[in-house]
Amino acid sequence: MALTVLLLLLLQLHFLWPAPATVAISSTPSVVKPGCQVKCGNITVPYPFGLRDGDPSCYREGFNLICDHASTPPKLFVRVSEDRDHWKEVIDISLVQGQLRIYSVIEYACYDRSGKVNSSNSFFGFRRLALPFSFSQTRNRYTVIGCDADARMTDYIPVGNSPTGVRFSTWYTYGCANDRENMTLLTNGTCTESYGCCQMNIPKGVKTFDSSINTRTPNEPDTDVLDANPCKYHFLVDYEWYNYFSVADIRGFDFYTRNGGKVPVVLDWAIERFWCENASTTDPNYACRGNHSECLNSPSGWGYLCNCSQGYLGNPYLDDGCQDIDECAKPESHDCTEQAVCTNTPGSFKCTCPPGTEGDGKRKGQGCIPLPPSRTKLLVTQVLIGVGLGAVFILASYWLYQVFKKKQIKNRKESYFKRNGGLLLHQQVSTKEGNVEKIKIFSAEELERATDQYNEDRILGQGGQGTVYKGMLQDGRIVAIKKSKIVDESQLEQFINEVIILSQINHRNVVKLLGCCLEVEIPLLVYEFISGGTLSHNIHHYEDFPLSWDNRLRIATEVAGAIAYLHSAAAVPIYHRDIKSSNILLDDKGRVKVSDFGTSRSVEIDKTHLTTIVQGTFGYLDPEYFQSSQFTDKSDVYSFGVVLVELLTGEKPISSTRQAEGKNLVTYFVSKMEENHLFEILDAHVINEGKKEELQKIADLAKRCLNLKRKKRPTMKEVALKLEGLRSFAGHSQIQRNTEEVEYMIDEPYGLWSATSTSTGHTSLENDIISQLEEKPLLVNSSS
Repeated sequence: MALTVLLLLLLQLHFLWPAPATVAISSTPSVVKPGCQVKCGNITVPYPFGLRDGDPSCYREGFNLICDHASTPPKLFVRVSEDRDHWKEVIDISLVQGQLRIYSVIEYACYDRSGKVNSSNSFFGFRRLALPFSFSQTRNRYTVIGCDADARMTDYIPVGNSPTGVRFSTWYTYGCANDRENMTLLTNGTCTESYGCCQMNIPKGVKTFDSSINTRTPNEPDTDVLDANPCKYHFLVDYEWYNYFSVADIRGFDFYTRNGGKVPVVLDWAIERFWCENASTTDPNYACRGNHSECLNSPSGWGYLCNCSQGYLGNPYLDDGCQDIDECAKPESHDCTEQAVCTNTPGSFKCTCPPGTEGDGKRKGQGCIPLPPSRTKLLVTQVLIGVGLGAVFILASYWLYQVFKKKQIKNRKESYFKRNGGLLLHQQVSTKEGNVEKIKIFSAEELERATDQYNEDRILGQGGQGTVYKGMLQDGRIVAIKKSKIVDESQLEQFINEVIILSQINHRNVVKLLGCCLEVEIPLLVYEFISGGTLSHNIHHYEDFPLSWDNRLRIATEVAGAIAYLHSAAAVPIYHRDIKSSNILLDDKGRVKVSDFGTSRSVEIDKTHLTTIVQGTFGYLDPEYFQSSQFTDKSDVYSFGVVLVELLTGEKPISSTRQAEGKNLVTYFVSKMEENHLFEILDAHVINEGKKEELQKIADLAKRCLNLKRKKRPTMKEVALKLEGLRSFAGHSQIQRNTEEVEYMIDEPYGLWSATSTSTGHTSLENDIISQLEEKPLLVNSSS
């Protein structure tokens, strides 16, 4: 009951109090395209501007700038003249106003007592502005400083570039007092209210203008006038930079030198040739294509600009340049009262009054007004009823969800179980065929616990097709659990095949299958844990501790006995189809365990062969099977012959280190025997420990197994009897027939459960991953 009350209170608080404001975007919105340079020195270069020596996609046509890295800090320049390659230094760039501040020159005219006039007239350094720029009407003023000055500015907009298609030119003339009496009136002050300084507005959209200044030298030079005002200046300037006149500005040439001969000028920029009314939003060159980007006509009249929608901030010329502003993050950005809760929304915000109050929650609106007591009680009652119903609904929904989820998991497990052959195994268990009643069907939860949720620390081996984990069952047994990475219907068929075949085998020299898990998407096999590694690893990687000849002969005899059992003594003949040294495991006492039955097949007693897609490992593959696709028991004999040669020579079936004619071990071995050079290629330990006559007989037996004509090969039963006879003749003790099942643990496992033990790569779920040298193609010379 207490738990229910607590839940109701929590739900009440959840429903009564509004959600908190969304978190503001912490990262600064990007102002350039990905991979483009953001700054030149201390100046940010936002798109559509970009650096000319960078990627052309970093800027729009006409907006390319130059960064001069020779300066400290680097300086930014823009090309402002169409009639020549004229570049001006950039002071800053504004996306919002669509303006660019640059440095322009100060024009001057100076005279001395001889009447000589020194002047400059460079048309402000450029005659015609390049696209997409024009002189800002709102920010610039044409300014004249000095007395006895007659300055003129002529602007001219060609018909072809005029937004209105009208050609016009405007003349302005400003003069200052030049008589002795007015010289005494010079005072400091704004240019509009003082003598000695004049400023005038310029027309809208000016792209080019000329200017000139005339100075009149007195017939009788006046020393006072020359001393007071020898130089006159005129220039276009950002009025925010210069709008206050100082008498000191006309004393000598100091004004020019003090400012380095330059003043700031503001240029308007725009996406020219189109306006918002006639710009196509589907045009790939349309600039305002980004999210929450809006078009507005430029104040200059020469085109349009882009601006972020209300409630968004950033670069409107980029696809995702406009980012939502979190108005709730700063009190001055929203209109909610202190009582109300501010919630950020895309492009805006909303104010919500707390429980017990009503209104719009805004300072300039109703605010939040307390509710009368009667309405408060009614509201609380309604809320409690709503919370109670909501709680019941939530609990009922959660219960139904859990029931549905469990049902869904159960159905999925049943579906996997049927697909993975579970019904077939149950059928065999009920009829007690083979040893299937000894095969345990594990649950997914059991194997997850055994492997600590398939912890990476439990991995024994890993390859391209699967992973083998070391696990501990509830009864304390150590096992190896094989889990594939790939889901493939053909692999599932091979998996079921391996389970059925292993369930029919009861032999001390065949790896024991303990069980499987079928209720998962990728079925799992659980084997006894074999700790001694593969025969391949023991032959080729234990150079400091090589196998003795006695052990090699015993291993060959045990392997032959196991394969002979599969062919002749099993209830149904079984062809292994992938006999190789990496599929032969050794336990900690060196006893053989033949493994990997993923490609094996049962054969009806009255049949002599299988016709299948060629599967196996190059170097061990029967050449006649390779050519005809017909697999017989003699194909396993051929593969065993290759293993026998490995034991005799210590060489790998395929090796790039042998001579060209000896890359294939079988061809190399047979040719040396025919040349009577057998003992030149035998392993040194084999020669030192084995008797020459005994080695010759085993080599002859291997050669018979490797005959290119399968009919001339012995059966595995004959091979097993021959090897047992040679062991007895040599004075070896009989192989111990111990049927006890033993599991061992090792610190460094190899073989079937390690990354060095590999398989054929022919889409078998249970094939191990073999080394690259063992996977090279077998080239069989039919004439040999």
